[in-house]
Amino acid sequence: MWKTSALLAVMASAALADGCPVAPKIEAEQAQLLENLQAAPNYMTARGLTAQLWTLWLQTPDEASGRMLDEGRSAQRVSDWDEAEARFDALIGYCPFYAEGYNQRAFTSFLRGNYLAALPDLDEALRINPAHVGALSGKALTLMRLGREDEGQETLRAALALNPWLPERGLLKTPAEDKL
Repeated sequence: MWKTSALLAVMASAALADGCPVAPKIEAEQAQLLENLQAAPNYMTARGLTAQLWTLWLQTPDEASGRMLDEGRSAQRVSDWDEAEARFDALIGYCPFYAEGYNQRAFTSFLRGNYLAALPDLDEALRINPAHVGALSGKALTLMRLGREDEGQETLRAALALNPWLPERGLLKTPAEDKL
């Protein structure tokens, strides 16, 4: 019975994914924004560039995926974790190649304190978009919450290499602190 249900779920997911158009191409604009962030003279300039990055990451492939993303984010804002997760599950089923679906579901897991559930979604978001600084810094915070401080610090350093203005930079330990 389980195998049949699992097979039907996979088939349904594949059928839905066939209906989702290709995610917007953001690589060139993302690379330029990250380059600008690294050269930003101050936090206020960096903040505007970071907002532009989020605008890129939140671009959905079509209207249906946009509705699922918006509904999930609305549910997050009112701490309706089950509804948020359900909307992001639907989004991922519909558009399995869209990094932000995984990132938002990971954020929901993080907010509910389910850090172990967040990691695979963060890894998938980063597999799809390795320069997704939001997912990278989210992974760093998640690893730290799990007590995996060394991995978290390493991941945070990778995020800061892309965006040195991240607010999480205050969590970065110096090499001397790492030895304590």
